Amino acid sequence: MELFLGGCYQGKKEYVLKLHPECKGQVIEGENLPADWDGMIKELQEFENPVINHLHLWVRKCLEQQADVELLTDKLLETYPGLIFICDEIGNGIVPMDALERDYRERTGRLQIRIAEKAERVERIVCGISQRLK
Repeated sequence: MELFLGGCYQGKKEYVLKLHPECKGQVIEGENLPADWDGMIKELQEFENPVINHLHLWVRKCLEQQADVELLTDKLLETYPGLIFICDEIGNGIVPMDALERDYRERTGRLQIRIAEKAERVERIVCGISQRLK
């Protein structure tokens, strides 16, 4: 399992696909990944080397649909140990006044921590350049 993170529009997906050319055509966008386990399995079964791009958008979807994002993530990590996650850093800047927005930022950050702990590789991408963290 691998995690690639960085700011918006920093070349994360392009970097991952250069690093893993076998994953071309295996990218699922976070907003298209269902927020329920059966839907996720159905969606991911098509892919041999799945890459979840915009993980943060899937987290938002789960929160909006009141799905247990932590439980779903744990199941994902157990079932697909070779997953590659790409996630925008969303916790920087001004703290939002809206409670849902604050919860979204915090839970996305905590999910990245959970994934990073189990990942073989964690990299931060800035201007298309990687900094290996783990």
